[in-house]
Amino acid sequence: MSSRRKPSRSPLQPGLFDNLDNFVERQDSGFEFIPSGRMEEIARMHAGRNDSAIDDMAPLEVSDELFFMSFGSGSSGNCSYLGDRRGGFLIDAGVDAKNVTASLTRNGIDMKNVGGIILTHDHHDHISQAYALLRANRHMRLYCTPKAFNGILRRHSVSRRIKDYHTPVYKEFTFRIGAFDITPFEVMHDGADNAGFFITHGSRTVAIATDLGCISPRVDHYMRQAETIVIEANYDLQMLVSGSYPEHLKARIKAANGHMDNSETAAFLAAIHTDRLRNIFLCHLSHDNNTPSRAYRAVTDALAGIGVTRIGDLLSLPADSSSLAPQINVIPLPRYESTHLYTL
Repeated sequence: MSSRRKPSRSPLQPGLFDNLDNFVERQDSGFEFIPSGRMEEIARMHAGRNDSAIDDMAPLEVSDELFFMSFGSGSSGNCSYLGDRRGGFLIDAGVDAKNVTASLTRNGIDMKNVGGIILTHDHHDHISQAYALLRANRHMRLYCTPKAFNGILRRHSVSRRIKDYHTPVYKEFTFRIGAFDITPFEVMHDGADNAGFFITHGSRTVAIATDLGCISPRVDHYMRQAETIVIEANYDLQMLVSGSYPEHLKARIKAANGHMDNSETAAFLAAIHTDRLRNIFLCHLSHDNNTPSRAYRAVTDALAGIGVTRIGDLLSLPADSSSLAPQINVIPLPRYESTHLYTL
């Protein structure tokens, strides 16, 4: 009878949302998980001792860090995540549900801590995986306006049981997921009742508009308040005009309820720039009529024109301690791949 060896275990590491009070670091074996009851017993054993001045320090406050991740951005599928250390939510659901779950899990985020999906509009590349995600995570809710939800039921082959998960929201009325306050606002696009989202988390602010044909007054109003902006830079005008698309499709893309040209997005971002604006994510880049380098160059050239010269990407560190931190980060989101889990 052959014996079977147990597979070796890698050192235990706490997840992003685990209670770190229950983990004790060991010099040679990573972390050890201690049940709460045992932790209380250890605390009683040490009561009254004064081994170190650190024992008298006040407990650390909860971090105000925010995390952002994109799983795909473009007409092939759109989905991203925004959260804190307690949990978060998805923005749109047009990327394979298994890929979304796997990408979050690799970064220590359990789907049980993802509270729901907020939908910008009813187009297929934003909603195709909504029911699959909801069915696999029955605690989650689907947040969109009633008109957008009716558009989903009318346009797509989606199970009618998706109604069990729908929570209606309304433009200019704030709703809450976890510690996030979310305000939908009007966006010009050719879907059903399109929305952008202005999101606050304590003093932190994020504005998202994934598909839009022009800068409407409400887009301008909310984008000016944001520290982090996720905004479309869909096409390069020269590439679109000289490309192979039929004229009716070119006209739809260039329309006021179509998509945004790189130069339009760049000019707007330069016009609203203040020292408060820290991160710009360029989303929904066209595969045929744009490139990440063209979108990036258009925005960074516009920012340089108003005196912004230190531009980073949220991952690069200064070459040495004397280097100045970036004034702003500009990141074109990839079409098919998941990004890093960015700390905002």
